[in-house]
Amino acid sequence: MQQMIRICKKELKDYFISPIAYIVISIFLLVTGWFFFTTFFYYNQADLRNFFDLLPITFSFLIPAITMRLFSEELNVGSYEMLATLPVTFTDILFGKFLAGVLFVAAALIPTLAYPICISFMGQIDWGPVTGGYIGAVLLGSAFVAVGLFASSLTRNQIIAFIVGMVICFTLALIDKMLLFFPRSMLGVIGYLGADYHFKNIAKGIVDSRDIIYFFSVVFIGLYSTHLVMQEKN
Repeated sequence: MQQMIRICKKELKDYFISPIAYIVISIFLLVTGWFFFTTFFYYNQADLRNFFDLLPITFSFLIPAITMRLFSEELNVGSYEMLATLPVTFTDILFGKFLAGVLFVAAALIPTLAYPICISFMGQIDWGPVTGGYIGAVLLGSAFVAVGLFASSLTRNQIIAFIVGMVICFTLALIDKMLLFFPRSMLGVIGYLGADYHFKNIAKGIVDSRDIIYFFSVVFIGLYSTHLVMQEKN
């Protein structure tokens, strides 16, 4: 646990000494802020529906951008071999990097708390869906971080890692919107695979065990797949 926390702190430090972190967060806040304030002032709707509706797509680009370097950079420069010789297990490395990615996503979400606070000063707001939305956002972010780690472990090239991670996350975010292209017998399975479907359930303030299990399953599959890929490289 101690080694995992050290690796997490090291990754977080690397994030915030780099301009990439600030650029990614700034773009995220600009995009989500524009959609929120457009809805709030133009349509006069005191809710966060557009913000949460956009989040799965936004995360599909944001999270692969912050996870693409976690393994691919170290594989490229050769520092992973040095890290592997230290008295740490691969589990420490994997969970340390995963936790750093999740905390970065949480840090990017913190400034957006200004949106519901702004609404609360100007009108009535139902805090149940808002709380559910942020819980769902952290779960969705955790699932996409695990996918991003897997993509980063596949290649030494960060751009390729970003593209692979983005394609997988984008597919998970939109697959339940493409049910027309699948046979009727597969609709139940394909619909369940959609991250957007499970996220929106939680964002409504409905915490269903099936949605929680889905996100934890994606995290497990992503991390276990990363473990298998890195085992092959050792």
